[in-house]
Amino acid sequence: MKHTLKSALLAAATAAAFCSISPLTQAQTPPAASTAPATNEYKIGSGDVVRISVYQNPDLTLETRITEAGIITYPLLGTIRLGGLGVTAAEKLIGDGLRTGNFVKQPQVTIVVLQVRGNQASVLGQVNRPGRFPIEVADMRLTDLLATAGGTSVNGSDLVVLSGTRNGSPYRIEVDLPTLFGPGGRDKDVIVQNGDTIWVNRQPLIFIYGEVQRPGASRLERDMTVMQALATGGGLNLRGTEKGIRVHRKGTDGKVQVLQPKMDDTLLEGDVVFVKESLF
Repeated sequence: MKHTLKSALLAAATAAAFCSISPLTQAQTPPAASTAPATNEYKIGSGDVVRISVYQNPDLTLETRITEAGIITYPLLGTIRLGGLGVTAAEKLIGDGLRTGNFVKQPQVTIVVLQVRGNQASVLGQVNRPGRFPIEVADMRLTDLLATAGGTSVNGSDLVVLSGTRNGSPYRIEVDLPTLFGPGGRDKDVIVQNGDTIWVNRQPLIFIYGEVQRPGASRLERDMTVMQALATGGGLNLRGTEKGIRVHRKGTDGKVQVLQPKMDDTLLEGDVVFVKESLF
């Protein structure tokens, strides 16, 4: 009888204790969404140098380079493929291996990318620091990479070309840089991917010669008129005349046309503005 009463009291106390801590336990349980990896997380690439560490397990710390095949050799686990995985997914892969192999009960794995070598893009042409640069974040955009290359030089065109591959197919797009900084420009600022190349062409030029103050080549600005072009050449000298202005323009057939323009006519790339000498 005493044993039965003691068992009943113990069961009641246990049930009361469970009911009292159950809401707290549920409140402290993190939502499942918090463990999901970031969608724009950097993906480990071949050639990257990473440091892998496990909390309170210094013997499992490893600093290594990802091979061309995207694999590493890790203590206790052997060969593991990390290439193409996000950092969070790679940490989980190693942690699961240590846990299921009964090497570490609750492994807390941390991976730090020390050097980015597997994900790179090239910037060539009229920029201040042409070269090959690492893509350190998954959402690096065209303007970010140009900034890494020091921006376009004084001779650089506003129109740049990005080429590469997307979904296994060749990809090429021309981007007008000034439009990226206007309304809706963020949508035109394309995301750069591994292996992409950005080419910045030389600025378009026009040529002014004849009876002007400073003859020579000049940058063709957007919608530049004949009057603006003459202004870049310092204007007409004392022998020049507006009636003697001619524009030499190469047509689609390769032949040069000689035009008598108005002062507000728009010039094209390669136009040659010639100012004749006044006869009076």
